[in-house]
Amino acid sequence: MNQEQKKKWGIIYNPKAGTRKVQKRWQEIKDYMDSQGVAYDYIQSEGFGSVERLAGILAENGYRTIVIVGGDGALNDAINGIMHAQAEAKEDIALGIIPNGIGNDFADYWEISSEYKEAVDCLVRGRRRKIDVGTCSYYDGQKHVTRYFLNAINIGLGASIVKITDECKRFWGVKYLSYFMAFLSLIFKRKLYRTHLKINDEHIRGRIMTVCIGSASGYGQLPSAVPYNGWLDVSVIHRPELRQLWGGLWMLIQGRILNHKLVKPFRTRQVKVLRARNAAVDLDGRILQERHFPLNIGILHEAITLIIP
Repeated sequence: MNQEQKKKWGIIYNPKAGTRKVQKRWQEIKDYMDSQGVAYDYIQSEGFGSVERLAGILAENGYRTIVIVGGDGALNDAINGIMHAQAEAKEDIALGIIPNGIGNDFADYWEISSEYKEAVDCLVRGRRRKIDVGTCSYYDGQKHVTRYFLNAINIGLGASIVKITDECKRFWGVKYLSYFMAFLSLIFKRKLYRTHLKINDEHIRGRIMTVCIGSASGYGQLPSAVPYNGWLDVSVIHRPELRQLWGGLWMLIQGRILNHKLVKPFRTRQVKVLRARNAAVDLDGRILQERHFPLNIGILHEAITLIIP
């Protein structure tokens, strides 16, 4: 790839789930980028898992700006594609976002507009910041595996809530109403999971409802997290009574979940999940199909560049 080609954006368009206006949406974005004189090459994802493969191909072919038109799940696929790619100086690859998903928690953290014209303008201005990338490593019985994340890992009820919230957004479309419906659907399923964590040499054992580990907002569960300080924030939540659950939901919406008496916060560089029996695990909203414990969760400081407002 020559220098002129390296200046091009490599764009992956991941159509919003549930929409019938796939081509119309892309055509609007394309027309606006053309009007702004943006040089780019474009690929549309082909279904679940293809974004990871396509992001890896772009990274290996020398694209220095990779733009994801999609949501949190597509971003997770993209960061895994880039980090697993055979490409040099990955920290110099600039990741851009045009929000187009059901869940856009990471874009919301950075105040990247869901209005595509404003998002494209942000990319054109090109303000950049190096950010951290989370790691989740385990042995699957045959080989050592590492998966990457930008926002957070949820273990237990949190993973179920993220999944149901995404489903609710297909029908309701309103962020807080979707949270409400997700909690409502799980209100009588306040299931506990036998969990064993090691955080800062402290062993945490017992029946825990949910754990959130990350360097961004974690869907409101990590309001103090900072995605460029080289640290992971952790929220461990025990089972609340019914009235405490409603109070917790309100505090989550207000960004004050750490003030809830059943939430135990930590800040660390590494978490070891030795056990979380029967608990779902998700990375940035992507359910981890293989749950081979222990999970070793860490952070790579300033491992990728993000284009920000």
